[in-house]
Amino acid sequence: MIEQIYIYFSIETIYLWLNIGALPFWFLLIFLPKTKFCKIFVTSIFPLLILSIIDLYLIFEIYKSGFNLFDVFNLYLGLDELSNIFSDKNYIILFWIHFIAINLFCGSWIVRDSQKFNIPKFLTFIPLVLTYFIGPLGIFVYWLIRIFFSKKIDLYD
Repeated sequence: MIEQIYIYFSIETIYLWLNIGALPFWFLLIFLPKTKFCKIFVTSIFPLLILSIIDLYLIFEIYKSGFNLFDVFNLYLGLDELSNIFSDKNYIILFWIHFIAINLFCGSWIVRDSQKFNIPKFLTFIPLVLTYFIGPLGIFVYWLIRIFFSKKIDLYD
């Protein structure tokens, strides 16, 4: 039975569930940001806890396969090294989890911050969609909107 569960948690299955699993969080952020359900499950630590558990599982699988985890630091030596690391599906999925977690964190920050400054929900729609697809661009667009509602320019808030 454990082998059947182990087979079920293949890299392709994890990738599929990550992509499907992130969508409800984003739908809540975009369409129902002021609900208690969104506050509890999306803008809290809950999604990051789930992604961290998946991350730990994948790191354990990489460790069991005998791959030297310290070789990942070679990615800073150049694009060829980065390409070599991405030839392993385990590392691709680790970086994909990283991307999903950071974008979701930034999206939840946008929602919390927009509520703090009473920014209308329709104005946060575009920045949230952009953050989902192109993280930094969405945050920058939100920052431009935020300037008008906070009535000041903060470069470090």
